[in-house]
Amino acid sequence: QVQLVESGGGLVQAGGSLRLSCVVSGNIVSTLDMGWYRQAPGKQRELVVRSTRSGISTNYADFVKGRFTISRDISKNTVYLQMNSLKPEDTAVYYCNADRRWPPITAWGQGTQVTVAS
Repeated sequence: QVQLVESGGGLVQAGGSLRLSCVVSGNIVSTLDMGWYRQAPGKQRELVVRSTRSGISTNYADFVKGRFTISRDISKNTVYLQMNSLKPEDTAVYYCNADRRWPPITAWGQGTQVTVAS
């Protein structure tokens, strides 16, 4: 079964950068649709970015365009989210997501906390 483990969250000052990692087990990352979502306390979970298998198509939420970048390291079976120019409103728990087309399955990581101080 597909399993995701996120890491890389932490406390950063506004304007700083963080790189989140999502290690994928149970499937080859290039065959998966991958995404990052986030959820602030008391708020709805929202899409940050989603990338189809092999990175053929990538869609970023408007509030992160030009600041965040998703990438994959196939040799490490890992997906990254590079976050630059962080803002206090980026503070949230960030979740890695994977969708497998066949056999179909959706997997979520446990989440990693990102806190941006103003």
